Amino acid sequence: MTAGKKNEFDDKAKTWDDEPERAHRTQIIADAIGKEIPFNSSFTAMEYGCGTGLLSFQLKNRFSNITLIDNSQGMLEVLKEKIERDKVNNMDVLNIDLLESTASISKSFSVIYCSMVLHHTGDISRMLSVWCALLNRPGYLCVADLDSDNGLFHGKGFKGHNGFDRESLKKITQQSGFTNIRFRTLLEIKKVSHDKMEHSFPLFLMVAEKPKLT
Repeated sequence: MTAGKKNEFDDKAKTWDDEPERAHRTQIIADAIGKEIPFNSSFTAMEYGCGTGLLSFQLKNRFSNITLIDNSQGMLEVLKEKIERDKVNNMDVLNIDLLESTASISKSFSVIYCSMVLHHTGDISRMLSVWCALLNRPGYLCVADLDSDNGLFHGKGFKGHNGFDRESLKKITQQSGFTNIRFRTLLEIKKVSHDKMEHSFPLFLMVAEKPKLT
């Protein structure tokens, strides 16, 4: 969806941070990223599909600078209020869709991460290639998302991806220029689906590296 146009997340923005389970899940993802990346004080990061910045606020002390990107103006308005309220000085905010253009990005990053975003992304291969191009060498990609779920998580009418088969996603990620790709299961999200039954949906973290030039 084009940046600036109203999307489904704009109306959810004001209460997005109010769900305790979402905050707990974000903390687990942040802790897992912290264990996977060999941080140093000069690292910069980009969060794609940042929403209200829940994940980046957990990681902000790890990076010299974080660029937070989303195409929901409503989410970014809440994020900017939080940045101002907490006097955070190492975050930049952009309202863009990287599948449409990367012209607004004038730098590369040590780490790119996202949470529950990839399954909303249309062209997975292109998105991974864009991320790879925006990473330093060496650079790290961290993607938290769902295993394949046969459409139970989002229900009927959802136009994104119904989770991912890990081996298939690994292959696409390799083809996009990444190496040393690994997965770990972080938790299970319990949710009542459209069949009116509760299901458990595994959430994984995929970590991939853009290697140094040899």
